[in-house]
Amino acid sequence: MYVLGIRENEQVTAWRPEVPGVAEVFHARFTEHAYPAHTHDAWTLLIVDDGAVRFDLDRHPRGAAAELVTLLPPHVPHDGRAATPHGFRKRVLYLDTPLLGERLIGPAVDAPGWADPVLRHRIDQLHRVLAQPGEELHAASRLAFVAERLRQHLRPGTGVPRPDRKHANHLADRLRQLLDANVTGGVTLDRAAELLHAHPTHLVRAFTRAHGLPPHRYLTGRRVDLARRLLLAGQPPAEVAAAAGFYDQAHLSRHFGRMLGTTPARYARGAHR
Repeated sequence: MYVLGIRENEQVTAWRPEVPGVAEVFHARFTEHAYPAHTHDAWTLLIVDDGAVRFDLDRHPRGAAAELVTLLPPHVPHDGRAATPHGFRKRVLYLDTPLLGERLIGPAVDAPGWADPVLRHRIDQLHRVLAQPGEELHAASRLAFVAERLRQHLRPGTGVPRPDRKHANHLADRLRQLLDANVTGGVTLDRAAELLHAHPTHLVRAFTRAHGLPPHRYLTGRRVDLARRLLLAGQPPAEVAAAAGFYDQAHLSRHFGRMLGTTPARYARGAHR
């Protein structure tokens, strides 16, 4: 991750998360900067948190404001500048082109923005998860639902099919077995979908409906259980974090405290009194 001050009151933060489908995360606050016409080789998914943006897309004037979700297609020229004197603050996800496919470029040029509070909330939550190291499965699950809703906007009428309940429960059980077999190393949502021959969003929906919580939260619970056993066996928290599949000790402590109301170190000390 890098944070770069451009001018006074202007700042850029960017990083590349370990989440398939996300090429880059980009947060910026601009007052005077104006983008010249340019293109990207990725989909540009934009939400504005303050102010507004004016831009031309394929030589047609457009705008992005706080209530909108804006999607700029790859390979199509666009520019950008502040629409208000105090500038704008935005969050952007650059999504790999195959995530939505090139067939949807035309519809995105025709209608690059939507007032969709559900989609905007999903994107906001995805940004928050992407800022937390070690939450790749969680982020991938949220990304799958964002991509699904984007496709529904770009291809109206493509609703979510109603799954067969028996098949969905079978998939949920198989995914749980897969997670149980990979507690420490984990498994990506794309890999699970490939192994179980199911769409990622269908997998997450089926698992959540069958087991009462999403796959990433189930896996975190299993990792916390493993961490507890290792702590009670006398292993220090720093070693336990890696052994239980957490990104680092801070990642372990955050989830441990959320689930048990104490820190790993205090938990371990209490066991040896």
